[in-house]
Amino acid sequence: MSKAFIAEVIQNSAEITGVAANRTAAELIAAIVKEMKKNGKFTLPSFGTFTVRKTKARKGVNPRTGEEIKVKAGKTVRFKASPTLKKLV
Repeated sequence: MSKAFIAEVIQNSAEITGVAANRTAAELIAAIVKEMKKNGKFTLPSFGTFTVRKTKARKGVNPRTGEEIKVKAGKTVRFKASPTLKKLV
């Protein structure tokens, strides 16, 4: 799914211009990101939950050279599908 796809769905369902649909899609995505930064998770009912998780620093291997490298600690986003979505798919 892409931003263009979301904008197209919004444009067709709300019967608005493409520019307005793109702006709406961008604002929707920005609102979701803001909510995830604030609370650490975002839930879309009947779809699933996006959760922010911290990752620890670790050692990795460069696949080209086989050289050992350090991977910094960071954050990642996980998704868990709702039971409703699982039944529908």
